Amino acid sequence: MKRVLSTYRYINQPLTSALLAEIARAGISSVEIFCASSHFVYAAPQTVRELADGLAGNSLELHSLHSPTERNLAEGRDSGASISIADTERIRRIDAVDEVKRALEVAERIPFRYLIQHLGHSRDTFDPRKMDAAFSSLELLTVFAKARGVTIALENTPSELGSPDALRQFVKETHLRDLRFCFDIGHAHLDPGVAPAFEAMRDLVVTTHIHDNHGEKDEHLLPYDGTIEWNAALGMLDSAPQPLPIVLELKEQSSGTPTLAEAQAIFDKIEKHFEDGRAEAANH
Repeated sequence: MKRVLSTYRYINQPLTSALLAEIARAGISSVEIFCASSHFVYAAPQTVRELADGLAGNSLELHSLHSPTERNLAEGRDSGASISIADTERIRRIDAVDEVKRALEVAERIPFRYLIQHLGHSRDTFDPRKMDAAFSSLELLTVFAKARGVTIALENTPSELGSPDALRQFVKETHLRDLRFCFDIGHAHLDPGVAPAFEAMRDLVVTTHIHDNHGEKDEHLLPYDGTIEWNAALGMLDSAPQPLPIVLELKEQSSGTPTLAEAQAIFDKIEKHFEDGRAEAANH
């Protein structure tokens, strides 16, 4: 089982070599880095070089980048203007595409397999004009990504625009054959449910976001701390057409948890579940 930790857990602090060393010491071999200006300045060559050194020095693989959801407006600001590749305003959409390209350019220095991409803003309602805008954006971005050895994986989000059915229909109608999916199990639990969401996406799922919630808000809890039925969910993930990486995408809680030791224990628990399930299947 491939263990990947999303640095979303540390989004409120700079991504440093010391943090990467802590992650590596927890027995985690790969990371997904969230492109937020307060965390990782992906457009700064020096920052990218430092990241490359930090990854190599700690024997960590860069599995994926999470595409930026905001564009930094000024030096030193922690956040900026929200961006969407499905923006119906052409100037804002082009700006969003340019920002995603800056993230993809990291692959020229540090190879990674997937760019995790939202189709629009959280809670976006379905709008054919937004789908047309997203097509225009992704027609360019898939070519740009492929030239750098990267596959764009669309993530299901708690919105009509980013729902599993909408994503599946989008790929079918646009014929953008290089697109794949990132199955976010926590978002699926919010709506429409884990099983129907996965069924809609399963043929094109190449990576995951694993976290829990209580079915009401996007809490990004440790698995087993919310209300997802994990025995059924893990069995479903194990039935995918290809082995899926387990990418823990956790959120820092007010108590300072979850810790890396807790993340490591969850990886161990999930891996044991997979091993036990396969051993049981082999005995029947």
